[in-house]
Amino acid sequence: MDEAFETLPARIRAHARARPAQAALLQGNELLTYGALDALMDRIAAALQRDGAQPGDAIAVCAGTSTRYAAVFLGALRAGVVVAPLAPSSTADSLAAMLADAQPRALFVDAASSALIAPSALPRIALDDDAAFERWLAPAGSPPAEPPLPPEAPFNIIYSSGTTGVPKGIVQSHGMRWAHVQRSRQFGYTPDGITLLATPLYSNTTLVVFFPTLASGGCVVLMPKFDAAGYLALAAQHRATHTMLVPVQYQRLMALPGFGQHDLGAFINKFCTSAPFGAALKADVLARWPGGLVEFYGMTEGGGTCILAAHEHPDKLHTVGCPAEGHDIRLIDDDGSELPPGATGEVVGHSPGMMLGYHRQPQKTREAEWFDAAGKRFIRTGDVGRFDADGFLVLLDRKKDVVISGGFNIYPSDLEAVLRGHPAVADAAVVGVPSTEWGETPVAFVVVRDGAQDATAEDLKQWLNARVGKTQRVAGVRLVDELPRSAIGKVLKRELRERWR
Repeated sequence: MDEAFETLPARIRAHARARPAQAALLQGNELLTYGALDALMDRIAAALQRDGAQPGDAIAVCAGTSTRYAAVFLGALRAGVVVAPLAPSSTADSLAAMLADAQPRALFVDAASSALIAPSALPRIALDDDAAFERWLAPAGSPPAEPPLPPEAPFNIIYSSGTTGVPKGIVQSHGMRWAHVQRSRQFGYTPDGITLLATPLYSNTTLVVFFPTLASGGCVVLMPKFDAAGYLALAAQHRATHTMLVPVQYQRLMALPGFGQHDLGAFINKFCTSAPFGAALKADVLARWPGGLVEFYGMTEGGGTCILAAHEHPDKLHTVGCPAEGHDIRLIDDDGSELPPGATGEVVGHSPGMMLGYHRQPQKTREAEWFDAAGKRFIRTGDVGRFDADGFLVLLDRKKDVVISGGFNIYPSDLEAVLRGHPAVADAAVVGVPSTEWGETPVAFVVVRDGAQDATAEDLKQWLNARVGKTQRVAGVRLVDELPRSAIGKVLKRELRERWR
């Protein structure tokens, strides 16, 4: 793990010189070789610099997955520009808040996403308009300035989800991404590897596999919209060796009647992260899908990561694995005191891959940090767990009430704030409940105001879902006379989850 630091743009340049005809990015019939990708990155970097972008400045990208999206991300990095990938599924208010926080020099969009963002003086470049994009690019052969990029230089800003206020921007560095590349060497990436990705490019879930594939000189096959049958057909067609999927995608694939009819024998490793991955589902994948199965447990903020090589530890499928090499995972109590082995507490982690902090939110950054007695910096996860006798981490609960649905984080407090804006709502609480389709889904309990008894659960559900992002929509609303609370007035959400059953 001591390989000398390199930047991802430098790695791509080296691959382009050594194997210019090697496939780098493939989507449908659109192929970018390493030579073509390297040249396009130069034109993008030069265009950004022509327009005044300096190292450390930001651009934002809000669009569906495409090879052009990927090239813009990579070209910006070559110019020393920080990339803020924004989720098109966000609400208009959230997108406005993220743009205000990132203060980008330019916004790259497609037609669908552009319609969600209010007009402004911010330069807007259309990724899905070939002629307009070509006009914006610097002329072919334009050499950009390539500024020095030390490990601490910011690489990207990944925004947490949210419908109210300013979502937190997680600033990751070039050093943090390089740590992901170094970690990936144990998973069989090679210049001849084929990684199939069906999760979005704005998600860190995707990027922890996307960047290591390109760093190794392999090919990334992009699937903009996941469907189980289409995914299996692509995997067989391209002889995919690696992939990243969230648990609900594994569930849908394994449930497909024709799963066993596809040749998946080229797979070396399959990855999973972002949501609870049930032991029974892991066992089914191991039994019927060739190649290794690796689960990552960690946060976009970085800190400690646990890795479960499920194919090597079939008796540990109820865990999320052991700390990765060079990662220090500990448990603390509610007072911030470190706990001894065997105890249950909040998971905190330190590693070579840690966020610089939350963008423009130093107080939030401090709240996310924990320091040991020697002053070593850790990131708090908000998850509660314990280590078993073999050093494998067992997650017991989430200290924070985050609902993870289909691999996306949903914050109940955001949805509760929206619900309380309805004139008929006196109080509201949102919790996550099991879902066969999404793994987990949010539901709401609502207390209506006196005199508002005409309000129905279905009306409130439709009203809320019209005001939140697609991934945040609740599966149901239940009207109650009052919310259960503790002696100090805290809503007892565990009791609400039990009531939903």
